[in-house]
Amino acid sequence: MSDLSALAETSKAWPFEEARKLVKRFAKKAPEKGYVLFETGYGPSGLPHIGTFGEVARTTMVRRAFEALSDIPTKLLCFSDDMDGLRKVPTNVPNREVLAQDLNLPLTRVRDPFGTHDSFGAHNNARLMAFLDSYGFDYEFASSTDYYLSGRFDEMLQRALERYDAIMEIMLPTLGEERRATYSPFLPVSPKTGHVLQVPTLERNPEKGTIVYEEPDGERIEIPVTGGHVKMQWKPDWAMRWAALGVDYEMSGKDLIDSVTQAKKICGALGEPLPETLTYELFLDSAGQKISKSKGNGLSIEEWLTYASPESLALFMFQKPKTAKRLHFDVIPKAEDEYHQHLRAYADQDGKGRLNNPAHHIHGGDVPESDMEVSYSMLLNLASAASAEDKEVLWGFIRKYAPEAGPESHPGLDAAAERAVRYFNDFVKPAKVYRAPTEQERAALIDLRDRLAAWDGPTDAEALQSEVFAVGKAHGFEPLRAWFQAIYEVLLGASQGPRFGGFVALYGVEETVALIDRALEGAFVEG
Repeated sequence: MSDLSALAETSKAWPFEEARKLVKRFAKKAPEKGYVLFETGYGPSGLPHIGTFGEVARTTMVRRAFEALSDIPTKLLCFSDDMDGLRKVPTNVPNREVLAQDLNLPLTRVRDPFGTHDSFGAHNNARLMAFLDSYGFDYEFASSTDYYLSGRFDEMLQRALERYDAIMEIMLPTLGEERRATYSPFLPVSPKTGHVLQVPTLERNPEKGTIVYEEPDGERIEIPVTGGHVKMQWKPDWAMRWAALGVDYEMSGKDLIDSVTQAKKICGALGEPLPETLTYELFLDSAGQKISKSKGNGLSIEEWLTYASPESLALFMFQKPKTAKRLHFDVIPKAEDEYHQHLRAYADQDGKGRLNNPAHHIHGGDVPESDMEVSYSMLLNLASAASAEDKEVLWGFIRKYAPEAGPESHPGLDAAAERAVRYFNDFVKPAKVYRAPTEQERAALIDLRDRLAAWDGPTDAEALQSEVFAVGKAHGFEPLRAWFQAIYEVLLGASQGPRFGGFVALYGVEETVALIDRALEGAFVEG
């Protein structure tokens, strides 16, 4: 056993805790299929959102942790449930009237409202794969439509038909009286309309592999359960997939706890081993409501990457998966800065510390060095003070602060500068509210301005921070944070900000003197 594996055996990082479940599962015998199968599921009835990415990212972290503990090969299957019928029209897509006309068709037969793909399902699948590819995930994409039509599920669908009564005994107690009267685990795909029908099964013929149902027009039709002629209901479908593919590990949100419970029972009824599972908490929007693909009330993948790196998003996913978290624009700067803090810490950590460091799990152990000479939050404040419209303005200050840094040598910093300017203009600038200083604050700002104007020491963040502290103490601010809050509100139009000494070092002593002068003249406060 390698040193890494030995340390991983006792690591308290949650991906290793999850991976050890699988190590125990296969301690005596490797899976007959020759690999451990990790699965993530995706319902392409709405546009891909960050929760989808989070599930793939987190599952990948567990997969990599398992690979550090075991020599058994692994595979990650990203499964799209794209044969489901479209039951409602998402609110965040164009040409909604097109989708309204295609209700109840399988998602892979619903017309694409964006006009770029053969179907709405194909469009959303492409959106998902494009991002997963850009991030470098190692996965195999699977389409429910393809698997049903190709016959890959036929054997297990036949078994489900033979064990129909056992499945119904599991499902019926979970349903309301009205639903119980019409429920069937099999949803026929109408040969007349193409709709995925939610109708009772009137007859079952296991020896022929068929069921009989009634069309909306009253005609009775007999169809096979194989070959894509039916789609299973959600919970039986999930269980059938686990059983047919030999899924060993899958995680899902808190809202699917009951689905996991019933699917495991059905998988057992089908005579196959149950997967290891993890339930994670849901993401909440700015109002504390569950994020929904159809409502579009959360951040999209593209929106996060407009303002921060994909690694910062992976960090957000790594942190406390069993705790509900607000997923809104205001969490982005903190996530970006914390990611680079973990990168900087990694270099000096011992093996145990590295395995507990989120950066190890984000990068699968191949952790790069941070090139962020300036924090993201500091870039935002720099953009604010300079009213930056493009990253070149920020580079003008960065080069004076860190002469060795440049866009080519520091690509991460260059990308962060560009994203910070976008974030500033889209979120910070519209929310900026300056105020005039009180008499106490005015006197202190004049004192700070004069001390900086006479500054002949090094442009050192800590020395400058000490000077700012000294001014606050000299003018009787209690608590001292009230002095710093005044600086932010009067000079930057925000209630909080960076360590001001670091800001002065980056922005420039003379430039800060000019900034204070403008604030004292009332240039920032609307008349």
